[in-house]
Amino acid sequence: MKNFAKYSGLTALAAALMAGLPALAQDAAPVMDKGDVSWMMTSSVLVLFMTLPGLALFYGGLVRAKNMLSILMQTTLIASVIMILWVVYGYSVTFGGGTSPYWGGFGKLFLAGVTPDSMAATFSAGYVIPEYLFITFQMTFAAITPALIIGAFAERVKFKAILLFSVLWVTFVYFPVAHMVWDVSGLIFTMGAIDFAGGTVVHINAGVAALVGCLVIGKRVGFGKENMAPHSMVMTMIGASMLWVGWFGFNVGSNLEANGGATLAMINTFVATAAAVCAWSLLEGVLRGKASMLGAASGMVAGLVAITPACGTVGPMGAIALGTITSGVCYFFVTVVKNMFKYDDSLDVFGVHGVGGIIGAIGTGIFSAASLGGVKGDDYSIAAQTWIQIEAVGITILWSGIISLVLYKLVDMTVGLRVDGDTERQGLDLASHGEAAYHG
Repeated sequence: MKNFAKYSGLTALAAALMAGLPALAQDAAPVMDKGDVSWMMTSSVLVLFMTLPGLALFYGGLVRAKNMLSILMQTTLIASVIMILWVVYGYSVTFGGGTSPYWGGFGKLFLAGVTPDSMAATFSAGYVIPEYLFITFQMTFAAITPALIIGAFAERVKFKAILLFSVLWVTFVYFPVAHMVWDVSGLIFTMGAIDFAGGTVVHINAGVAALVGCLVIGKRVGFGKENMAPHSMVMTMIGASMLWVGWFGFNVGSNLEANGGATLAMINTFVATAAAVCAWSLLEGVLRGKASMLGAASGMVAGLVAITPACGTVGPMGAIALGTITSGVCYFFVTVVKNMFKYDDSLDVFGVHGVGGIIGAIGTGIFSAASLGGVKGDDYSIAAQTWIQIEAVGITILWSGIISLVLYKLVDMTVGLRVDGDTERQGLDLASHGEAAYHG
């Protein structure tokens, strides 16, 4: 028994050593972690939840009752159309493996070469996720971005014009900017700009296009004279809350892995948003005497926008500062600048997404420093990185602004942008879709 025990121990030791050999031999092989895959699948669904029903209800509550369904339909169709375009050619021209600083080429048209076994890299060497999953996650970003734009000219644009513009805009603005910022060969990526989850790609990009759109299309009939208050702040609050929940897929999912970096993005998405809500409500309370639900919802979105580019590189205290500062600046634009210049950005897309994206992107360069609680180390230069961030913002503003202007003019010359006055007064629900959101 003694010899058997000795023999058994040696055998077990040998078996353990032999079992370790394959693991050692496979150290260099890419690893697909099921936890990462599960989280990224969840994140993709959360970003869809941001759009449908989150953004749709947020915008829907902000318009007048006669235009509620038009916003729901526009958001639904934009997201659906862009998903199809993404898999046909959007993924290829964004991440197709080309070496151009402006576009990814045609190498993956119709998802050529992509199989359930093909993998996409993550931020950790040796760890991968299925390429189909990366495609799906990025698809949800492409789907929500043009849907953000429509809030600036809500209640007055033809349904077919919005769909045509959205198709052209993602093709010539979103896909190239996403390539420039997130692809390893992209112009802004190679500059060294930090955009963890889409401050430039999504929010500045959409915000600038929204501003150009509302200027080109013009003001709503009765703007400044008639009551155009939101018809349902309950819907808006529900939608804003869904955006906050879904944004964890947006920000935390952009880490591509379920690890410590993801938890940093998660806590930052909580506290920056909370700080922005508090800041906007405090400003309203002090300056207007009452804090409104509309203000709290606006602050919520401003905070989410601000932390988007920064969530993976700043610390929680920096996130609170960034959310607070951005909320104050957005409040100023929405309440002072818009009234000063009298442009009709119906749902404050530029004032919140555009301005919030700009402040967040530039602030990322500041608060990412280790001295301010960020993750960037001793060789990090706040001044140098902030200048890079400013350059990235400038490129995005110019690209989106100029091309969006051309596209609005093109759509106007072909199908026409704006509905006639009688249709606008009647409301787009009945005129465009033959149904009403409410009865009785």
